[in-house]
Amino acid sequence: MKSRSHCFVALLLAGMLLAQAALAERGRQETPRHASRGITGSPTGLWAGAIRIIGTELKILVTFKSQGDSLSATIDIPQQMALGLPLTNVTWHPPKIHFELPAGPGLAVFDGTAWEDSMAGDFMQAGIRGTFRLQRSAGEAQNAPPKQNEPPPPYREEEVKFLGDSVTISGVLTLPPGKGPHPAVILITGSGSHNRDEELFGFKPFRVIADQFTRHGLAVLRCDDRGVGASTGSKAGSTSEDHASDVLASVRFLQRRPDINAKQIGLCGHSEGGIIAPLAAARSADVAFIVLIAGPAVSGDGLILYQLESLMRSGGADDAQVTKTLAEQRRAFDCVRTGTGWESLAAYMKSEVAASIASMDPSQRRGIPDSASFVNTNVETRLAAARNPWFRYFIQYDPLPALQHARCPVLALFGELDMQVPVSLNKMPMENALGSSQTKDWKVEVIPGANHLFQKAIKGYPSEYATLAKEFIPGFLDLMTRWITARVSVAPGADPTK
Repeated sequence: MKSRSHCFVALLLAGMLLAQAALAERGRQETPRHASRGITGSPTGLWAGAIRIIGTELKILVTFKSQGDSLSATIDIPQQMALGLPLTNVTWHPPKIHFELPAGPGLAVFDGTAWEDSMAGDFMQAGIRGTFRLQRSAGEAQNAPPKQNEPPPPYREEEVKFLGDSVTISGVLTLPPGKGPHPAVILITGSGSHNRDEELFGFKPFRVIADQFTRHGLAVLRCDDRGVGASTGSKAGSTSEDHASDVLASVRFLQRRPDINAKQIGLCGHSEGGIIAPLAAARSADVAFIVLIAGPAVSGDGLILYQLESLMRSGGADDAQVTKTLAEQRRAFDCVRTGTGWESLAAYMKSEVAASIASMDPSQRRGIPDSASFVNTNVETRLAAARNPWFRYFIQYDPLPALQHARCPVLALFGELDMQVPVSLNKMPMENALGSSQTKDWKVEVIPGANHLFQKAIKGYPSEYATLAKEFIPGFLDLMTRWITARVSVAPGADPTK
């Protein structure tokens, strides 16, 4: 999820950046290396670094992209599982760089200087000051030699646009050689506002999957999410139910095409997309098969609590801290479910934030010129996130009924080291649900060594995503391809690998 995150972000984590920043002192701004050689072109590309906070660092990654004469950018905060958040007011007046993050208790402002391979400057949010530093990621250097032109793929790519129930959906359809009709796969992104490639840290999982499938005779439709690219609407306030409607609109669009086999259209969803795919299939008998890539089989509240505990323990929190934080999270869930208790929760949260400020030494408190305003803004922002329709729907939605309703073949894949949709929490419920469903053709498999993105992982932490190879773990693509092609009829001459 981008405005939320690619993964599922816990309510309490949404305020973590500023809860920690409230403890920060104004740091000494470092002078970037090669300060005598400013960037003469554009800072486009991936930059990795951190915000400096009380002797620790909150890792961030910023991706700049050119849009005509202007820049756009997104930021990833892996430690918080906040990925692909859009930045605003991105300006570049060499060597000055400026961008803002409209999230957390107050606008986060980054104001610095960019050089040949470094940028650094001041960070401010809700009156709290810190510093940030970024380094151009390997392979992103301004003067890097251009990549050799790759040969065109052995298939067609067609830009498409069609109407959903309430939005216009844009995307790209890749078509194997020949007139067809071809079996088709619709790719469904995870949580956040993603482009058609589900791009993350320079990795484009859906582009890679589409290439693999289309080379093996499958047409593939991958679309920009609501509010991304030429797709209209917004993901803010929409729920998994709304996105399932978009998927069914995609099915209807493909059914109208003579080059698509209307009886062999399947769905392939990643992460939250693994919730949306069964939900859409439960509403339509036109779905021929389902592939779930790290699809949850438990409700969102359980998943968030697991993630929150895992993140805290990996960060060194003790049992008492974990127990207290989980209890606070459960209290917030109760307010969301019942719609009551908000005033009491707000008062408690304000007392906790105020106590944190009071525990600082005087030099740290000087970084917060108006503590009352900071407390109120912090709490109001976090409560607003809890009242978001997507969050309310997600924590209460139980994926099992839709899975038990499955009538078509289902393949469910989990990554052994996935910390966001962990095997230990989801595999057995998935197997039980599919075992009691209407389909007799189902398979659940765990990919050894894989993380949530199905990269070859070290520990599986979200903070690893940006540093791992931008490729899938060996065998992952072939497994999905073999399973799908065994259940459809590939049009003669459509598979160039044969």
